[in-house]
Amino acid sequence: MTPLDQQVKRKRVAPLTIVLGIVFVFFCGILIWAYVETKRANPIMLDEHGNPINQSSPQTAGGKK
Repeated sequence: MTPLDQQVKRKRVAPLTIVLGIVFVFFCGILIWAYVETKRANPIMLDEHGNPINQSSPQTAGGKK
């Protein structure tokens, strides 16, 4: 081989590296999807009886009625 051929020749990437890279990208995609969906959901907090909690009430802030 000439020096030029040695420079052009590429290194092989181990199959395990490729698989782990795909798993990493997939996992990051799931995290991003979950973040976007939870921001879009706009959840409502419920008390122990299933009634919506008013977020601006003093009782939920630790004060008295």
